[in-house]
Amino acid sequence: MNYDAIQRVTLALRSRLQAALSSGGVPGQVFVGPLDDIDSSGSPLILFLYRIVPNASLRNRERRVASIHAPQVNVFRNSLPLDLYFLVTVGTTAEPSEERLLGALGLAMQTLQVDPELTGPALEYETVRVTLEPLTTDDSSRIWALFPTANYRTSVAYLASPVWLDPPKPEATAGPVIDDRLLAGVSGGEVRA
Repeated sequence: MNYDAIQRVTLALRSRLQAALSSGGVPGQVFVGPLDDIDSSGSPLILFLYRIVPNASLRNRERRVASIHAPQVNVFRNSLPLDLYFLVTVGTTAEPSEERLLGALGLAMQTLQVDPELTGPALEYETVRVTLEPLTTDDSSRIWALFPTANYRTSVAYLASPVWLDPPKPEATAGPVIDDRLLAGVSGGEVRA
């Protein structure tokens, strides 16, 4: 994908979560951003990208991508494979309890478990797998410490991988080999003795 791969994956994930909420009859929009943002008020779920790391197992690999617009295969030798870590948190409402919001979180988790792959035209037909990522109490505390003014709310973490940041242009490939014969002792059509 291009430089906007992180944004594309985030928006595709938000769309998947929004579709889950709509199918379950939960009103409101999924908010993308920090947990303490005032614009998140009234959102049933908050999607927060809290960590981006290189994918260690794919990092030193050449990447070959078949183009849907042409019969050639594009080769990228300097692509950066990333793992994106998202926190899905119940939002805030004027209601005194999280009961309805926990139902929204359950819908989101069920949807991502049943269909964990993001793909389609928004992601240039590449596939990004979304999996539940266990969070220790210590990890959760560190994340929430970033937002000292926000009260802790029920949260789960997801890993979206791989997300590729490709160079602007694929590396040029050589033309196909047309003749693989080695002609020894032939010069200008004459055979030397």
